[in-house]
Amino acid sequence: MLDIDRLRADIPAYADADGPPPVFLDSAGSSLPPRVVIDTAVAHLRREAEVGGYRAAAERLDDLAAVKTAIATLINADPSAIALSDSASRSWADFFYSIPLRPGDRILISGSDYASNAIAALQRARATGAVVESIPSDDTGRIDLAALDAMLDERVRIVSLLHTPTNGGLVNPAAEATRIAHRVGALVLLDACQSVGQIRIDVAELGVDALSATGRKWLRGPRGTGFLYVRPELCAELEPGRLDLHSATWTGPADYRLAPDATRFEFWECDVAARLGLGAAVRYLLDQGPDEVFAAVAANAAYLRRHLSAVPGVTVRDLGTEQCGIVSFTVDGVEPVEVRDRLRAADITVTVSHRSSTLLDMSARQLDSVVRASPHCFVTTDELDRFLDAVDRVRRAAD
Repeated sequence: MLDIDRLRADIPAYADADGPPPVFLDSAGSSLPPRVVIDTAVAHLRREAEVGGYRAAAERLDDLAAVKTAIATLINADPSAIALSDSASRSWADFFYSIPLRPGDRILISGSDYASNAIAALQRARATGAVVESIPSDDTGRIDLAALDAMLDERVRIVSLLHTPTNGGLVNPAAEATRIAHRVGALVLLDACQSVGQIRIDVAELGVDALSATGRKWLRGPRGTGFLYVRPELCAELEPGRLDLHSATWTGPADYRLAPDATRFEFWECDVAARLGLGAAVRYLLDQGPDEVFAAVAANAAYLRRHLSAVPGVTVRDLGTEQCGIVSFTVDGVEPVEVRDRLRAADITVTVSHRSSTLLDMSARQLDSVVRASPHCFVTTDELDRFLDAVDRVRRAAD
């Protein structure tokens, strides 16, 4: 069982607070890191100031390798299948742009796909003559597996699956969709930006060809960190669109050799302090017990959904049959941005998800924006109740 007192003692925002602690409900945006993450990153920055960045990095080569080992442990992969990057978007794009496309090839995207993914798909379609098509959603909001099966043929080159969308608690059936896509040889790229760190991820069970994730959200690592998993058998077949002397070796005047593993998706220059901080964040999660953390996140979100649904004038907007730690809602007569700002004035942090981020899904549901609350395992029931009371006050003020 999680030690909530220890968890909160490890967070400066709580441990160092003079008065009532803030109510933090934005782990789907950028979560509160434990102190070990801050200390790890800052200590390396100080070391760089003492001996320079090159020597400081050379001293931490084993620790940098351990970052991949920790991530691999979390998602049940081999460390050689992990490439570190500066964001989930970078990881997703690096893999996506490495897939050769020809005129007539088909790219399938999820109905709740994120704007960055859709834009990249549209750009490549324009450049290559490929086409982009959206996988329909079923009555629950999840990917319609029967519709996906009916769409597939040998021209489907890549399927972009969104595990959990940015605008709500839906969890898509990624493993089932992957098995269907693989029947025609399509590659599956899973955007796990909102799921790694709050949902159990096992890449062997999921069967995906690649998975992208960020450090700053549910993993509670630094901003500017992320990673890409690439199925080892596939990795050797792909050449990223950008290379340097880390991802490849210059072997002759007119030749080079790609790194043999997922390192080919990395560049030499990076934020070493941030990557060490990411490793500290993943190890912290492993030490706490991932299943315990995931269960606490789910319980907090379920509590919010249940009690928000009982507030007159508040509509919970989450879809799906399986739901996660993201809770989306609207308040009658009050724009989501105004709800966010009024809550912020009470030291309650939520965010707003706009239609432009998930255009297909939000347009289909005729929503311009929703308020997004995402409580991590360290949030207490008292803080959830403070949030619920504040939402009710916002609602009553609009009457």
